[in-house]
Amino acid sequence: MSATPRRAVILDRDGTIIVDHGYLGDPACVTLLPGAAEGLRRLHERGHPIVVVSNQSGVGRGHLTLARVQEVNERLQQLVGEAGARIDAIYCCPHRPEEHCACRKPSTTLVLQAAADLGFDPAACVVIGDKSSDVELGQRLRVPTLLVSADGTASDGLPASPNYVIRDLAQGARIIEGLESRAAPRLPGHSAG
Repeated sequence: MSATPRRAVILDRDGTIIVDHGYLGDPACVTLLPGAAEGLRRLHERGHPIVVVSNQSGVGRGHLTLARVQEVNERLQQLVGEAGARIDAIYCCPHRPEEHCACRKPSTTLVLQAAADLGFDPAACVVIGDKSSDVELGQRLRVPTLLVSADGTASDGLPASPNYVIRDLAQGARIIEGLESRAAPRLPGHSAG
């Protein structure tokens, strides 16, 4: 491993690492998506800071509590640990979209907070998610974006123009390894297949 710090990997939670059940408040329902364990393990082994940034509007809508979100996140951490990886930090926005808060993705606020807390350069990270807001977050940071999608479209049905379309985090980890070695092309909309 080189002395150069590895770029941080900013991940969405639902639909990217775990199965998206909507307003998930039951830790028993946390299930890693195919390829998630392998991808997180590869990123961890290569020394990338791994940060989850998640919009959890179910709290603001009254569907679940912050305590339940924390329990879900603890279960996620347990499963990731069992897979041989680690998530360095998890940040959540509990607000409804119509509250126009400063922390809801695609706002960069939570990534900047994570960068301050963990000591990484937010201009040298990668953003991975399944929604258009994840791609827009990466674009606002001016960093590479990876969209988790089976068909190249964002799961929220809104337009998105990621740098890469990936089927799972295992494929994403391989692309990031290529970015680190400067071997991977950085073409808009590149579908890694």
